Amino acid sequence: MSNLRAGLIGLGMMGRHHARVLRELPGVDLVVVADETGDAHNVSGTTPFCMSVAEMLSHNLDMAVVAVPTAFHELIGLQLAEANVHTLMEKPITNTVEEGIRLVEAFESRHLIGAVGHIERFNPALQSMRERIAAGEIGNVYQIVTRRQGPFPARIADVGVIKDLGTHDIDSTAWLAQSNYESIYAQTAHKSGRPHEDLVVATGRLASGVITSHLVNWLSPLKERVTIATGEKGSLVADTITADLTFFENGIAATAWDSIAAFRGVSEGSMIRYALTKREPLRVEHEAFRDAVLGLRQDVVTFRDGLATLRVAEAAIKSSSSGDVTWL
Repeated sequence: MSNLRAGLIGLGMMGRHHARVLRELPGVDLVVVADETGDAHNVSGTTPFCMSVAEMLSHNLDMAVVAVPTAFHELIGLQLAEANVHTLMEKPITNTVEEGIRLVEAFESRHLIGAVGHIERFNPALQSMRERIAAGEIGNVYQIVTRRQGPFPARIADVGVIKDLGTHDIDSTAWLAQSNYESIYAQTAHKSGRPHEDLVVATGRLASGVITSHLVNWLSPLKERVTIATGEKGSLVADTITADLTFFENGIAATAWDSIAAFRGVSEGSMIRYALTKREPLRVEHEAFRDAVLGLRQDVVTFRDGLATLRVAEAAIKSSSSGDVTWL
């Protein structure tokens, strides 16, 4: 069987990483790259370079990766759908829900694989967390908390912190709990002089009853990527920078102290840091996309998944403007 023919659109910060992984991926040949702004970082190397999607499509592609600014996702995605090219789109799926709906319909009507680059689903710490939650290792889940903060990235200009970073946590939280958002309330700040928000604190409730909390900003010199799932048997803490997962057990300790014996709280139990096989999430994401194109498995973040995440992100923006809870 011949290798899948892949194209890459967008040769910026993420594009460079996609190019590296595509060149290393078994069963895939990177046959063309494109960027209308040029190739300032010489990502193309010996790979043919184009200035337009139309020119790129002449290379008879099976699949494409799109790593351009969000504002161009719909336009490029529709061109790829028209050409029957399976597509991995960097997150968020599109700039607006309306654009996302059109993209979902274009791909689903042609039975094409449309995947969104919510890469945290492929982080080994979160993958292990999801398996352990599903296996009942922390019992009923009460709360999922995320913290995602760090300095402003020069690569972002067209969306705020909610759609850029917050969508990671929205997607991964719903995926970990295997439940959709029911409501969200958010407060934002604009501290860096840009038109979009650069800080958000949001709380939400999933349909399953799980309470969520998300702290996301571009204003901190501390870079932090933490997810904490708390349930009746303890807490799982994932650091997705190091891909470490730690379990803090809810210990059961008897007490003979009458004045507090009636209090049914928690106590510190054992702590376990799990030994995980740590593979690069971007490579695992590409393997999943390749295998979905080949019909071997279906564990990508679908366009419809990405659309659901974008709906929550827009609901958070609406909430921050109105000051009210937004229901989904």
